[in-house]
Amino acid sequence: MTGLQPDSPVTRIPGLSTRDQQFLQAAGIENVRQLLRRLPRRYEDRSCTVPIHLIQDGDTVCARVHVFSAGWRFSYKRYFEVSAGTVDDPHGARIYLRWFNMPYVSKLLATGMNLSIYGKARTYGGKMTIANPDFEVMDDEDAGHRLVEAAMGGTLMPLAEKSPEATPIHTGRIVPIYKGLPGMAARTYRSIVWNALQHLAPDLPAPGYDVAPAYPYWQAVRDIHFPAAEDLHRKARLRFALAECFEQQFRVAWRRRRVQGRPGQVTATCSAYVEELLETLPFSLTRAQLRCVEEIRQDMASPRQMNRLLQGDVGSGKTLVALCAMLLAVGSGKIAAMIAPTQILAEQHYRNFCRLLKHTDVKISLRTADHVDDSGLVLDAGVQDDSPRIIVGTHALLYKKHRPHNLGLAVIDEQHKFGVEQREQFIASGVNPDVLVMTATPIPRTLTLTLYGDLEVSIIDELPANRGEIITALRNPSNMKRIIAFMGKEMDAGRQIYIVSPLVEESETRKQASATAEINRWREMFPERRVGLLHGRLKADEKDTVMQEFQKGKLDILVATTVVEVGVDVPNANIMIINDADSFGLSQLHQLRGRIGRGEHKSYCILLSSAKPGEPGRDKLEVLCRTLNGFEIAEEDFKLRGPGDVLGTAQSGLGAVEFTEWLGDMRLIHRANREAHSILDADPELKKPQHAPLRLLVKFDAEEGITC
Repeated sequence: MTGLQPDSPVTRIPGLSTRDQQFLQAAGIENVRQLLRRLPRRYEDRSCTVPIHLIQDGDTVCARVHVFSAGWRFSYKRYFEVSAGTVDDPHGARIYLRWFNMPYVSKLLATGMNLSIYGKARTYGGKMTIANPDFEVMDDEDAGHRLVEAAMGGTLMPLAEKSPEATPIHTGRIVPIYKGLPGMAARTYRSIVWNALQHLAPDLPAPGYDVAPAYPYWQAVRDIHFPAAEDLHRKARLRFALAECFEQQFRVAWRRRRVQGRPGQVTATCSAYVEELLETLPFSLTRAQLRCVEEIRQDMASPRQMNRLLQGDVGSGKTLVALCAMLLAVGSGKIAAMIAPTQILAEQHYRNFCRLLKHTDVKISLRTADHVDDSGLVLDAGVQDDSPRIIVGTHALLYKKHRPHNLGLAVIDEQHKFGVEQREQFIASGVNPDVLVMTATPIPRTLTLTLYGDLEVSIIDELPANRGEIITALRNPSNMKRIIAFMGKEMDAGRQIYIVSPLVEESETRKQASATAEINRWREMFPERRVGLLHGRLKADEKDTVMQEFQKGKLDILVATTVVEVGVDVPNANIMIINDADSFGLSQLHQLRGRIGRGEHKSYCILLSSAKPGEPGRDKLEVLCRTLNGFEIAEEDFKLRGPGDVLGTAQSGLGAVEFTEWLGDMRLIHRANREAHSILDADPELKKPQHAPLRLLVKFDAEEGITC
């Protein structure tokens, strides 16, 4: 029989029982590759054995013992007990091993056996005892067979080779700890993985392009599952992380080169509309905004297609910069379109653009699933058609009915809210239009190259001078009396308040505040005030009505969910109270806080939480109280949660990231990036035979529509 291959069905693993085969297949594990891709969650060092006379109460130990007696016992419940020790032990020490609710153990153990055991020792009735220990028989009659399934009924599986003494799996080594499958114990899964590795084909080649040939792939597979030493599983993870990082960086490098060479439209031949806008604004753009406008203008004036990311903190004025870009396109006779993730945000952009451009002859259109509004001002007489020059919309712009034609500039607001395919569908509305994507979610500097390596990046790194101060405070819900009194004073002064809850409705499983319950509470506390409710389950027209009432000052308090997280702009609202703040992510809390401090008034963000000092939920809230800088918050979020949780990989085009450590390792990213560019410098079209796996990689990207 030849060795197992990655595509070999699990049925070819020697000794696999029909029952376990069914459990594997029910979990979607059909072949050896899928089996081995389920990596250990952690490892336990069970390699050091302890003489039993040195074991203390509470120690978690691995020991080798001889069975002196074995039999059933009964106290408050029936159990199987082994009295064990060391032959010729001058101390005469004994340890008692007890198995509860595991009757099959009596069929596996007998007097005279030598065992390797692992578990937590406790003293009961003066006896040193380990309850339900992990164990292995070290020298049964046939040394070519080993007990690998004690926990599930004692299935015997043959080893790949006979040995004088069975190699331990569950004790006496660095032991991988897997998450169990439904119906199958983690110990059983460990045994199956071990047996598969023993029969794996020697010198198994790496899938795809091998970026680390000095460390053979087949050896790394073994090291990550059953490392012979403590550092080997870390070394194996680093090897796989480098391979995963290289694939991502190669995709980025390939796309960047294709984008840089892609012809586009010249969409910045006239800046008259931009100059007119800036003259009518009651304030000046910040230096950072002006710098970003110029970077964008230079791209749009080039015959190459622009692909640029505009990144800025909450309230930094990204939308105004994007409007300048759209006016450059309009001044050049092109159509510009902006897609926003929600109807509320799209309608807000539309209203703001109409207000800012009321002194111009630019026509603006709103296109959402509910309605089309082309009531913007009339077109300039020199334009021969009646198409709107600036189009603002939601996902409706992706559909044929509302899709803009002859698009010159595509602006994507809150780009992480859209999937890769949706972005591509929107961009395809024109012939290689210039593309500007925006995000108000600050990305840690260590991730920028990873996520946006194929884009030029403009960063607005300062806030407008006319923004009010924001004070953030962490309070226990028991302080509500003082908070209510403070709210009353602010509303008496004409200010408005957001109250944000994590849930729409009360839940039996989640004991957190809900918006529908909170609105009744606040109406009772402030019967003379106007209180509104906003959440994602309301119909679109209902949400629009509530938001407009709040923006026009017809509501004093808006009780809401995170539907207000993105883009809602009410300068008069200066207080935000966030219930159960520790249940939100740090970046999300920062986005929510960005809804206040948008006017000239001093603002207050009150984080209500019962989390105690030292708890993870408390730590992130203290970060938020410490700084208003979104980039600093992103770095702290990165440290607290790790890269795998900080970003959503599906929206970014990263796909499933398995070895997340590389996302925060700039040395690894730069190494992979250098290797990718080195290959493309030497072989731009990937024609060399050794680069065939890379041709398949970029071919897959092209088929998936991932082009920018």
